[in-house]
Amino acid sequence: MKSAITLSLVSDLRGGPWIFWDDLGESFRRAKDLGYDGVELFTIEPDAPGLEDAISATGLELAAVGTGAGKVMHGLYLTSPEADVRTKAIAFIKEMIDWGARFNAPAILGSMQGNDKSVPKDQAIAWLGEALEQLGDYAGEKGVKFIYEPLNRYETVLFNRVGPAAEFVAGLKTDGIVLLADLFHMNIEEENLADAIRAGGKHIGHVHLADSNRRPGGMGHTDFAPIGAALKEIGFSDFVSAEALCYPDDSTAAQATIDCYNKHFA
Repeated sequence: MKSAITLSLVSDLRGGPWIFWDDLGESFRRAKDLGYDGVELFTIEPDAPGLEDAISATGLELAAVGTGAGKVMHGLYLTSPEADVRTKAIAFIKEMIDWGARFNAPAILGSMQGNDKSVPKDQAIAWLGEALEQLGDYAGEKGVKFIYEPLNRYETVLFNRVGPAAEFVAGLKTDGIVLLADLFHMNIEEENLADAIRAGGKHIGHVHLADSNRRPGGMGHTDFAPIGAALKEIGFSDFVSAEALCYPDDSTAAQATIDCYNKHFA
């Protein structure tokens, strides 16, 4: 397994679940000094001036790129009742896949899957499946995976739990999709987080590390030991990335997260 910390370059979303903010070069340096292996990046568009220099200077990997700005800043999502919105959403995500692939980093589908209660669930799932088939194959052509994230019931009407999401992905024709196991969402939806990890098995390709209250690991009541053990049991070797609130400040949050990672996941 590898450790990563999240960095948001979208100041308008300050207060969201990212630990570092705004300064790309300095954030990479701090992550390197703390012992992280990579940085997961959230941007408003597929661009981040200075990224190549930051990677070169620190030797860190770009762990993943988030696509959520497509929804929260541009109003695009894959299960919109409007065909034009769905088409634009796929185009935006492809641009993010292209950009991330330049650095061997996958793109993540979270909020851009949609949460439109006006669309019948069966239809929304069908549109999601069509999009994932296309995006999984597209990512594969670029040499990366495409990461689909089950979200909690308050953030999507689609898949909320890892097991059913894994069954859905297994039924797709494309082999370019992996799952993101987000421990905060799982804390809301799963009966047992370690068992849910086992249910996801080989389909899990990324993990978001946060405690039960979405603060950094160790600042809530999640028991991380069995989660780490389950990830090792399924042979997980990708990034455990700190998508958590910057609480009480970025320095404390970053240190708490790497301590939690080293104790339970390394």
